[in-house]
Amino acid sequence: MSEYQYYEFLAIDRPLDPDQLRKVRALSTRAEITPTSFVNVYHFGSFRGDPRRLMEEYYDAFLYSANWGTYRLMTRLPADLLDLATAQRYCATDSSSAWSHGGNVIVDLYRNFEDGDYWGDEGGEGHLASIISARAQLAAGDLRMLYLGWLLSVEGDELDDDEPEPPVPPNLSVLNGPLRSLVEFLRLDEDLLAVAAEASLRQHATQPSEAQWASWVATLPAAEKDALLLRVVRDDAAHLRTELLRRFHRQPEPVTVAGGGRTVAQLRAAAQARSQERERLAAQQRERERLQREREEAAARTRQLDALEQQGEQPWRRVTSLIDTKQTREYDAAVALLGDLRELSQRQGRTDEFTQRVRQLRQQYARRPGLLDRLNHAELTS
Repeated sequence: MSEYQYYEFLAIDRPLDPDQLRKVRALSTRAEITPTSFVNVYHFGSFRGDPRRLMEEYYDAFLYSANWGTYRLMTRLPADLLDLATAQRYCATDSSSAWSHGGNVIVDLYRNFEDGDYWGDEGGEGHLASIISARAQLAAGDLRMLYLGWLLSVEGDELDDDEPEPPVPPNLSVLNGPLRSLVEFLRLDEDLLAVAAEASLRQHATQPSEAQWASWVATLPAAEKDALLLRVVRDDAAHLRTELLRRFHRQPEPVTVAGGGRTVAQLRAAAQARSQERERLAAQQRERERLQREREEAAARTRQLDALEQQGEQPWRRVTSLIDTKQTREYDAAVALLGDLRELSQRQGRTDEFTQRVRQLRQQYARRPGLLDRLNHAELTS
């Protein structure tokens, strides 16, 4: 299998200017580069650029996929939309980390399967498009992406067993499309996610009505409204709506599990127990399905033998007719039919009669080595 690496960067809040584009293009002659995106696929060699630095300087999102089992997602948000301390509360390991640069906070989620379990042909195309909306959700105060990063560290054995669980965000048990895509991209353990989500509160945000917006806007001081309008005029309002929504809803803090939260060891144990129970139930279902198939096959076989029994001597004449063609394919059909007749004779209690008729066939066609070999192989001996 050939090597495959996929790199994709997106500039979401603001496109790259001509000077930035020139610097980025100097890193690769093969990449598809626009003011808002950078995509490159490698089947040999590697990208010369540093994804971390490119995220710090130019881009708002990055996705990397390699067919030997490495997956990476980075996202960047202004620090006034994502607090670094909050991000590092969830992301503080090699698998999930966060840092600040130039007034932004960057979250880095990384998964590497060293044992090669996920080596395959699956490409990276389309993954970032299905995940990217989770960035806007994070900007609006939805911390589920960060919590998924923490679970990535748990699964990667990068946290001590007695490490306490951070606050569990609401709606962890009802992941939307972008977050579900992130779980699938990072190959997060579904059992671990399920037991973690048991502590999550289900809170459903609703969009404010126009009347509610109007009433709330009327309460804003005139000076603050002027400042907001000035940001729009200056084209500095990429996240203005998100900021206003956060203020309007006054996003609740993530809930904390009663009793002070679970430990890493408790979550792992619960996930293992769930996995074992799921496997037990799956094994029971497989056994039920196997028994059902056997019953259906037995019933079908009974109907087949009943039909054969109704034909009297016709099947034996058919055996002789097939053998007389002297064609190997017809020999196989004759032997298969003899197998059915043997089973019918066992059901009827007439095995001695069947054995005698097979002996007669072997004598009649003693000069047909191809036929005799097939009869021997099927244990149709006299």
